[in-house]
Amino acid sequence: MSAAWRVLIGLLAGALIGWLLSSHAPTVALQISGVLKPIGGLWLNALQMTIVPLVFSLLLLGIAQASDVASSGRIARRALLWMLGLASLSSSFAAIYAPTFLTLFPTDPQLLAALQSGTAPTPAGGNVAASLTALVPNNVLAAAAQGAIVPLVVFALCFGVALTRLPAERRAPVLALAQGVADAMLVIVHAVLWLAPLGVFALIVPVVVQAGASVLGALGVYVLLLVSCYACILVGLYVVATLGGGVSLRRFAAGILPAQVVAASTQSSLASLPAMLDVSANRLRHPTHIGGLVLPLAVSLFRVCSPAQYLCVISFISWAYGTPLPLVTILACIALGVVISLGSVGLPGQASFMGTNLPMVQAAGLPLEPLGLLLAVDLIPDAVATTGNVTGDLTVTSRVAGGVSMAASAGTDLAPAAERSEAEPR
Repeated sequence: MSAAWRVLIGLLAGALIGWLLSSHAPTVALQISGVLKPIGGLWLNALQMTIVPLVFSLLLLGIAQASDVASSGRIARRALLWMLGLASLSSSFAAIYAPTFLTLFPTDPQLLAALQSGTAPTPAGGNVAASLTALVPNNVLAAAAQGAIVPLVVFALCFGVALTRLPAERRAPVLALAQGVADAMLVIVHAVLWLAPLGVFALIVPVVVQAGASVLGALGVYVLLLVSCYACILVGLYVVATLGGGVSLRRFAAGILPAQVVAASTQSSLASLPAMLDVSANRLRHPTHIGGLVLPLAVSLFRVCSPAQYLCVISFISWAYGTPLPLVTILACIALGVVISLGSVGLPGQASFMGTNLPMVQAAGLPLEPLGLLLAVDLIPDAVATTGNVTGDLTVTSRVAGGVSMAASAGTDLAPAAERSEAEPR
């Protein structure tokens, strides 16, 4: 049985037991909740302790990889710009769409009372001047110790960019250390996630005891929010891919369908790469050297639905607690979502969900407890997200191929430098 199914079973079992206890033995239910609450808290703390070193090291590695891509030729740079642009649009769209969508569903008073009996939300960014000043940490170690994610990310970006200015022989040991730290943190994360069914069980029983079945209704709203947001992004990608007449909508939609089927069934962009390469070369008729360069880059750097997921998660938690987020916090989270998505593409499955959403929720000043419950139901929208990510990869490839074709007709060479040098006679 896959890890995702085990976590979902833990959620359903906890919800059922919590409901039965609250219905038939309320006193016992409160006693059991008192025992389980600290267990759920310990499980979340075990995940949270890895966030600062994991985020910092992944951002360094992501910046280094993006720098290598940008220096590898004009096609790669064009692809990178499209990836950053689409990720920014995805993040911005979700920041508007999610709160608007959630206004259609009033928060259940029982659920609100149950959640607010735990950790109280303290949304960051009420004062604009203070928020801008806090972006740059005067003491990065203090920021890390306090779990201040946004200033830590700013420092990581500055440090990562500075590293790219150093000679390769001086940069390599630092990146090797960052890779070692990231790998070690992932070992811890995987070990903690192995206990996820127990952690989710311990988190949901107290909530169901206090809020009843309304918590399941709220999780249904969350799933509907994600699926509808991903669907909107998918439609937007069709528009972007076909805008300008490079390829017709019918041809693009029919051409990428086999890759989308593989994505939905495997829920893995990497496993979908062979299908994407085949679609690019044989159905969309992209030049082989473009698909062969852009698609592996996209799989290793780009998930168009990830920033949208982060913004949907913080919007949902904010809605569930009845705590609106200040505009400055939302703007910071839009940018943070793009940056974190760039550095976290290599994270697998559940580690990706927790490793990326934990710092986002922490940066927004929201409680972390709901994340364990959201992890359990992520299995459902994940197939739609992977389909969107694969569509995003092929959209970038189509736009880059279209740009190269236009440049070629205008007499401009956009081939990578290495490719041009190989073509030149020696």
